Amino acid sequence: MSELIIWTYDWVPDGPRGFVRDMRLRWACEEAGLAYSVRSVPFENRGPDHFARQPFGQVPFLSDGDLKTFESGACLLHLARKSEKLMPRDPSGEAATVEWVVAALNSIEMVTVPWWFLEVTGAAENGLTGWMTQRLEHIENVLGQREWLAAGRFTAADLLMADVLRVPRIRAFGDRPATAAYVDRVTSRPAFLKARADQIAHFAAGDERRAAAG
Repeated sequence: MSELIIWTYDWVPDGPRGFVRDMRLRWACEEAGLAYSVRSVPFENRGPDHFARQPFGQVPFLSDGDLKTFESGACLLHLARKSEKLMPRDPSGEAATVEWVVAALNSIEMVTVPWWFLEVTGAAENGLTGWMTQRLEHIENVLGQREWLAAGRFTAADLLMADVLRVPRIRAFGDRPATAAYVDRVTSRPAFLKARADQIAHFAAGDERRAAAG
């Protein structure tokens, strides 16, 4: 079996720790019991080797033997194809998982991330608030009627949707009890807790390297 390597930054500031998107791949591997290692590229002074692997200079990207892919959603779907724990093998269950993975990225995160950016940068008026409110109300309605998004059980779709919805400013926006219970349920899973702790420890080790380098 080829070696899975998850690539992330060597260090990030305190704010994004626990939320950098290599979390999604660490978490998936932990859920599926897939062996993997983590390697780093510089957060600062990103070089041509990084851009050759990820054209936007972001993380994560994934190596699986000779196969190399970038973007967390694409990497997650690649991992999901390796384990029925992440995605059912029957056509209906697989299709439902894929559609909700795409929905998390294209219908929820594409709104929440720019909304969050405007909020943290102190924009006088956030014109995305109404749009985000509608999207969050739609997913609240869905989660009020089911425990899991696809196949009647946890899948990669829940991993990704919960990761999008767990951002503190998003969680604090409005009162959505079904969404809150869903995020609590999904992020209480042991695989999530280990992946998050491992990511935080990884960046803490970066603090130590930076301090030693003066």
